[in-house]
Amino acid sequence: MTNNKSVLSWIEEMKELVKPDNVVWIDGSKEQIDALKKEAVETGEMIKLNEELLPDCYLHRTKENDVARVEARTFICCKNEEDAGPTNHWMDPQEAYKMLFDIARDSYKGRTMYVIPYSMGPIGSPLAQIGYEVTDSIYVVLNMNIMTRVGAAVEEVLGDSENWIKGLHAKCDVDPEKRYITHFPEDNYIISVNSAYGGNVLLGKKCFALRIASYLGKNDEWMAEHMLILGVEKPDGDVKYVTGAFPSACGKTNLAMLIPPEIYREKGYKVWTVGDDIAWMRKGPDGRLWAINPENGFFGVAPGTNEKSNPNALASTKKGTIFTNVCLNLDNNTVWWEGLDKNPPTNAIEWKGNPWNGKESTEKGAHPNSRFTAPAVNCPCISSEFNATAGVPISAIIFGGRRATTTPLVYQSRDWNNGVFVGSIMASETTAAATGAVGQLRHDPMAMLPFCGYHMGDYFAHWIEMGKILGDKAPKIFNVNWFRLDDEGHFIWPGFGDNFRVLEWILGRCEGTADAEETAIGYVPKAEDINLEGLDIDIDTLKSILYIDKERWAAEADEIENYYKIFGDKLPKELSDELAGLRARLAK
Repeated sequence: MTNNKSVLSWIEEMKELVKPDNVVWIDGSKEQIDALKKEAVETGEMIKLNEELLPDCYLHRTKENDVARVEARTFICCKNEEDAGPTNHWMDPQEAYKMLFDIARDSYKGRTMYVIPYSMGPIGSPLAQIGYEVTDSIYVVLNMNIMTRVGAAVEEVLGDSENWIKGLHAKCDVDPEKRYITHFPEDNYIISVNSAYGGNVLLGKKCFALRIASYLGKNDEWMAEHMLILGVEKPDGDVKYVTGAFPSACGKTNLAMLIPPEIYREKGYKVWTVGDDIAWMRKGPDGRLWAINPENGFFGVAPGTNEKSNPNALASTKKGTIFTNVCLNLDNNTVWWEGLDKNPPTNAIEWKGNPWNGKESTEKGAHPNSRFTAPAVNCPCISSEFNATAGVPISAIIFGGRRATTTPLVYQSRDWNNGVFVGSIMASETTAAATGAVGQLRHDPMAMLPFCGYHMGDYFAHWIEMGKILGDKAPKIFNVNWFRLDDEGHFIWPGFGDNFRVLEWILGRCEGTADAEETAIGYVPKAEDINLEGLDIDIDTLKSILYIDKERWAAEADEIENYYKIFGDKLPKELSDELAGLRARLAK
């Protein structure tokens, strides 16, 4: 327990507000965590899985009304509504505090308040930030213990500082009509009520690591981004690091844990995972952009994860993992989800808690957004730099999404500002990671649409400013699209491990060893510069997904112009100029 007066004062406020029967400070010790797991099993909050096949693993089920992030119930609470911008829901801070405190008031009666001190990023890193979350959920404690660095060492680093983030979570009645996930960036405060789903209640994750941190970064010349971080090791041992931004469930974790094709592995190429979801980046002493993963685990989408799509992610779940809303196989007390294999259990309990026969049922065994919370140290390809307090230097930034047409397999931006333009116009078909319709096209700038904690026009301006700060040492910026479809609706590019072939070209461009053709949208590989050895795809097919269709892009430019209108006079002139430049090049 800390002696920090600002922390202790706030905890007293919270105790007075929510009226817990007991208060437990989380020290992160194995004894304490094991006792909480035992208690969660005894109360039915979690189910202990087969200790031989899945040691120290558990299953948790949320209510059916509480299975994903809820953007319509997610708010930025700042003094001026304009500062929240057109892509966020806004609420007046004073009104929000009153409403939320009224909802949370006395809600811990009969319950325990858990106080979680946690560090986002390696403890003691100059890039790390510290938070405290109070919660009435053992599930939250156990997940935060996986996803962040928890315990006494965090409090030692904080000392007497008042520079930390407050987080109040109250399950209340898990009432969707009174569910709010709220952020007070000007106050370093997060409040989440009436939810128990991970993305809404693990306050270190999207709430702190992106919405609050993006605001902090704007004010202090650093970046909090919805990005993976991976390292590519060459046969000579040299490692180059890239970040990549993709909307949720669009292959980001698969890319972060990529296994190179055999022809590359035989030569000694390797891929190392630093992070699968979030990157915090700052200019280093050498002038380059350096990044840490502020998280300590993976909160991955289970469906579709299998030995072919992502063997490293699957291996990460084999011990010390909490599964949420997947199917329970009663025959061996293990878990199953759609896409794991082609043998669904016949004697099972589906994610809602009902008996399930996978051979006969038309219902899903696992929710489409079911999750695993797995320690990063489990990952076979975890980077040796995972806990490096300085982070890793970034050579390239990659943007990507799901586009059936128009966007080529890969292209490089013309320069930094053009790269900001490329990120700002990202659009992708929606997935099950957020509530709402699936398969609709929506703009998702830098994959930050649901996560930017302030006006997105100002966010674009911050990116442009970071380019000035980094100067000629700024990473090069690229866009990829693994999801081009043929006329019959099949994916053309094989994806998965073969995406390494595109990474090879990207790093070649960073090092000046790979060629490209200049097009209206940027630099596109010559087809012969993408290694197709061992692939069942010919060079003409590859050319078809590298081709820039000017008519489609002219229509895209019209659509971008219309989209940009929502940012009003906050849209940086640099981006308007980039759009005009695109139109001019398309007209040639």
